[in-house]
Amino acid sequence: MLAASTRFSLMRTIRTIWSRWRLLWVIFLASLLLSGCVEYDVGVNFESQTHGEIVQHIQLGEQLRSFSSLTVQQWLDSVKRRSQQLGGRTQRISEQEMIVTIPFNNGAELEEKFNQFFNPVDSKKSRSEAKLEPELPEIQSHLTVNQNNWLFAIRNRLIYDLDLRSLGVRSSDGNILVSPGELVDVKFSLNTPWGARTIQSAANDNSPEEQGNQLIWAFKPGQLNHLETVFWVPSPIGIGAFVIILLVAAGGYLKYQLLPALGIGSRRKPTVSPKPLA
Repeated sequence: MLAASTRFSLMRTIRTIWSRWRLLWVIFLASLLLSGCVEYDVGVNFESQTHGEIVQHIQLGEQLRSFSSLTVQQWLDSVKRRSQQLGGRTQRISEQEMIVTIPFNNGAELEEKFNQFFNPVDSKKSRSEAKLEPELPEIQSHLTVNQNNWLFAIRNRLIYDLDLRSLGVRSSDGNILVSPGELVDVKFSLNTPWGARTIQSAANDNSPEEQGNQLIWAFKPGQLNHLETVFWVPSPIGIGAFVIILLVAAGGYLKYQLLPALGIGSRRKPTVSPKPLA
């Protein structure tokens, strides 16, 4: 009886030591293979009222490609396919680096294309196409753009929420083995003609870096990120209409006020008296 109890205690001790070493081994491998594996820079270039681009710069670490090259290739193919569906284009710099550009014509189209790219919904997708989509952690992303026309310029309020809490490597009991910060580095930038200002709030405590007319936010992996910003874009239609009104007003003033005052254009033709009848 004592021998059985000792043997059971010994086996439990060995199992405990093995589980701890296995946990440390998984942490070591994950940190070694996945550290800094993805750099994802998303930029919105709002060049004018009627033109802009969503630019994404994706750079993968060599460790990630070696660790799961098939999944990485499927993901990059998915990015390319989604961008082409939205009228965008991709440029493959190398096997580890890609640039995605998606044009938009106004704020409403920016909101629609941005959300459709990062939250694709296709109920008509075939099974063969569904197999090409890699099973990645679900990341919630939502962009909102509110615009108000002030005749000469358009006031834009951009709100973006990105939930990165699903990233990370977890054990079977839910404990975090590898911090999300070791897996992905996400940045969001906004470039506008007249610059932008951020709206600070309790939910928006992430201050951006300013580089001229560009604001750059470094998102925090493993957290819910929220940003709000306001920027103005000149309105060519409003400015053009105002210039036309000025030209018409100047022309009317010149014709009916200035020129008659100078004696120009106000001379009447001499009247011809009728000849007396014979």
